[in-house]
Amino acid sequence: MIKKSDVYVLSGLSTHGRDWSYRSLANRLHVPHPVVQRALARAQGADLYSPERREVHVPHFEEFALHALRFVAPAQLGALVPGVPAAWAAEPMAGAIHSSGEEPPPVWPYSKGRVRGQAIEPLHPAAPDAVEDWPELGEILALLDSLRAGDPRIRRVAEGLLMALLSEQAGERKS
Repeated sequence: MIKKSDVYVLSGLSTHGRDWSYRSLANRLHVPHPVVQRALARAQGADLYSPERREVHVPHFEEFALHALRFVAPAQLGALVPGVPAAWAAEPMAGAIHSSGEEPPPVWPYSKGRVRGQAIEPLHPAAPDAVEDWPELGEILALLDSLRAGDPRIRRVAEGLLMALLSEQAGERKS
């Protein structure tokens, strides 16, 4: 059974590049090394990760994200808290969705956060720290959070952006 933390690890792996080790991926994700090992073992069992190629199986990950993620890792907006912009308040969604400005933005709760908004639980508690130095990870997590918590219009936009991002990353790995 895939867990939220597995999706977090797969998101990191999809943006990490070719040369990686369990330890380097764990360090970039701000998680312990065994978290990466267990996540990739479960992802392999679900055919979301290919150990032979040492990469995310993009077509299956895309299908999972678009059709199953919001049921496996549902997210709801909560109380007003300081945090890091998430979902449709973070790029690339923020540039594609124009909000009225009346609703507080979704944020991952974070004590060092500079934005006050509605709390949304990240796929992993380490995400706010990890995205500070890794904007590509932040982009994929924003799209996944939009799929998890967004209304149908937001999910449609996130779907298109995620498909484009994953195919772009897959093309970079082949070259």
